[in-house]
Amino acid sequence: MPRQIKSKERVAEHGEVFTNEREVNAMLDLVKSETDRIESRFLEPACGDGNFLAEILRRKLARVKRQYKRNNSEYTKNAFLALTSIYGIDIQEDNVKECRERLFRIWDEAYTKQCKKESSDEIRSAAKYILQKNVLCGDALTLMKNDGTPIIFSQWDFTVGYRMRRRDFTLDALMRDEEPEKVEDDGQMSFMDVLAEKKKQGWDYDAETHGWTPAPIREFPSVDYWEVQYATES
Repeated sequence: MPRQIKSKERVAEHGEVFTNEREVNAMLDLVKSETDRIESRFLEPACGDGNFLAEILRRKLARVKRQYKRNNSEYTKNAFLALTSIYGIDIQEDNVKECRERLFRIWDEAYTKQCKKESSDEIRSAAKYILQKNVLCGDALTLMKNDGTPIIFSQWDFTVGYRMRRRDFTLDALMRDEEPEKVEDDGQMSFMDVLAEKKKQGWDYDAETHGWTPAPIREFPSVDYWEVQYATES
């Protein structure tokens, strides 16, 4: 059975107590429809060594297996998508390292078991890169990394076929709950003018939801998903 504490000192200093497997599953069962959705994104703001994230990943990979077990290319693509949807923050560096390693082991075991000789070290390298970007050492209360810089997460989206696009957002922007400021329209502004003005305020228009979302601080051109670590800022 996984241990709930690493030391009494860490409990006293940081309130660090890991959640039992039984409680983890009971809580995730409350949002089962989301854990069963491959692309549904999860952020654990005090992830420890990954008790919640590990189980979320297992559930997502089980869904990928059920849906794509007869097609290794689609299995790998969607297993990769499942990995990109999982995010974590922890204030302890050793927890972050252990969480990344734990999630990779779960993912790689499922991937290798499915694809066998077709499995690729290049895809494994890309998976490790995703975890470096998605599981970070910092404080979810201050929204800052341990090095004093803002927490920045990458959003990974498939565009066409096997191409993936990366966009970076500050956690502060993702958590904002205010509405964008209204743009004064004198009757001469086009929709593109409104978009440009909102962009200055840090907002983008989402055509699917017909609403405003935080604008990314960086955008990268789409590349084959196994090459995401090589994409350069556009």
